[in-house]
Amino acid sequence: MTMRPATPRTFFFGATVFFLFLFPASQLPSQPLVGSAAPAAAGALIEIAELLAHPELYDHQDVVVTGKVMNVQLATNRQGQPAYGFLLQDHAGTLKVVSLGQLAVHEGDQVIVEGVFSRLRQVGRTIVYNEIKALSVTPLTRLNPDLVG
Repeated sequence: MTMRPATPRTFFFGATVFFLFLFPASQLPSQPLVGSAAPAAAGALIEIAELLAHPELYDHQDVVVTGKVMNVQLATNRQGQPAYGFLLQDHAGTLKVVSLGQLAVHEGDQVIVEGVFSRLRQVGRTIVYNEIKALSVTPLTRLNPDLVG
């Protein structure tokens, strides 16, 4: 008796059942998401252009982006903790990055930012669009100096 490997159809069916088990039917989309962009896997690098084009897909999601640090601003929060903000820029656009703590990068540095993306946040009367609350900001030169020009 020879065993036949599972076909992609069998695997897909199994994945569908697993998906339905994790999410009740009431939480599934009513229409298939054909042709729509899907969020990248956790930890995958996302282009700033993708975040700006589809902010609703990444709202309140963990993201990893890269770009150039511009317009650094240092501050102190209401509890007296150091905080900072800067613009993260690449060829396609600009996002705002904010975080608590000491900033270990400088104006013009190329960095990787890991954090939570918000498409909008209201601060008093002001609405801030396309912002990342950074969990980490790493200069590319700290990753591997031989790879950075």
